[in-house]
Amino acid sequence: MSQSPILITGGAQRLGRHCAERLLDDGHPVIVTYRRERDTLTALRERGAITLPADFSSEAGIQDFIARLRETTSSLRAIIHNAGEWLSDPEPAAAGEALERLFRVHMQAPYLINLHARDLLEACKEPQCDIVHITDSIVRHGAARGAAGQAAYAATKAGLESLTRSFAVQFAPRIQVNAIAPGLVMLNGDEDVANDSAQRVPGPGVVYQTLRYLLDNDFVTGTTVAVDGGRHLD
Repeated sequence: MSQSPILITGGAQRLGRHCAERLLDDGHPVIVTYRRERDTLTALRERGAITLPADFSSEAGIQDFIARLRETTSSLRAIIHNAGEWLSDPEPAAAGEALERLFRVHMQAPYLINLHARDLLEACKEPQCDIVHITDSIVRHGAARGAAGQAAYAATKAGLESLTRSFAVQFAPRIQVNAIAPGLVMLNGDEDVANDSAQRVPGPGVVYQTLRYLLDNDFVTGTTVAVDGGRHLD
């Protein structure tokens, strides 16, 4: 019996790429989406990953991707919604456009993909199938203290966390739906955390460990797992 692939959106770089590589290491066929061509995609393709371009900034782009996904595979073992945008709140003149873009990438794309790919998950012959939303620890921090400068980002990630619970109820019991809320697990370029010497930056492996737990456990749904070293307790 051939295995159903695992779809990872935004799988060409950083956290998504790491998870794609680790899933390939573990013997899973993988489909990754990407927004623009990158050198890293060549290595994934050489390892057997299927790569699909996707533009989630418009509903038309989302629907186009869904159509091509359905042409590519007849079943899915899991969907990992990792595609994201990091936009600080812009000046008021550009705020509406920024919020709309974040909404489409963080909420509309997962919402529509989940609905249209439900039958692909249910067609999987393996005993378990999953949807995992990658949210952000800022959702919990923002709920407690607000998220100055990232209001639109935090709001749309919070919306994705809400979708997690709704889809968990709607798709039960066949499909488990959970979320992972990472804190600062990777540095970007020449970033540092010198201003917070107590904070450890563990790397993307801690997120993959959490993803592996959700994919391997058939009795967890509708939950958000914080991967932030306990900073949500502050």
